Amino acid sequence: MENESSPRPIFEAFSPELVFALDMCEQAGRIALASFIDGIETITKEDGSPVTAADKECERIIRQAITSRYPQDAILGEEEGESEGATQDGKKRKWIVDPIDGTYGYARGIPFFSTLLALEVDGQIVLGVVGAPAMGDMFWAEKGHGAFKNGMRIEVSDINELANSQLSFGGANRILAEGYWSGFTKLISGTSRQRGFGDYLGFAYVFEGKAEAHVEVGVKPWDLAPMKIIIEEAGGKYSDLSGGQSIYTGSCLVTNGQIHEKWLGMLLSQD
Repeated sequence: MENESSPRPIFEAFSPELVFALDMCEQAGRIALASFIDGIETITKEDGSPVTAADKECERIIRQAITSRYPQDAILGEEEGESEGATQDGKKRKWIVDPIDGTYGYARGIPFFSTLLALEVDGQIVLGVVGAPAMGDMFWAEKGHGAFKNGMRIEVSDINELANSQLSFGGANRILAEGYWSGFTKLISGTSRQRGFGDYLGFAYVFEGKAEAHVEVGVKPWDLAPMKIIIEEAGGKYSDLSGGQSIYTGSCLVTNGQIHEKWLGMLLSQD
């Protein structure tokens, strides 16, 4: 009989890096959830955004583990910035960390927070994990191996008409401030349902086929890195709002891929 404490069989087909990333998100999630339950003390960073002791502790343990396990890899994290790595076998590897995504909500007792971790190799995201401990959910994907939620394969919807689609979005104030309001209101008028879930949840609904598009502006690479690989492996499409593939330009549109260019074109329209 198989020992109940042995690794789950689904892990056997995954790379050591993905197993490592899943483990780190689980560990960080336990820290974040403990603080969420016990009470959260928040301070304000220089840019005006909140940070908690749990943010710092989660990033610290992830960085320490990466440095121990993969000492030549670079690390980019929200709280501690970027550390340089070394080229290995002609490749540059970088781990991208958001210890607690959704800190604003987390600090106010809203459970839609997550730990985000991704690995970038030569500029391409090859794996990503989203751990949402308060919701009991873990999403992950590795290039060429599909997308998963809690061990079950997930796929985007096949809806290909805007009028039948659900639109999700992050901060509406940022969409307004960055000049996309005209196109955004066209999307609102043209879709059947709109919800401002924000944080990981808006992305997750597209991963799972519960919504057809999610738009974000004013975001950072650590907000987007795992989302890119998960949506692609779920059968959808990712782009920034210039139509490129970068996670470093501060914006993104993820869709089920059916009419991605139409979503993007309407969002960018100014008339």
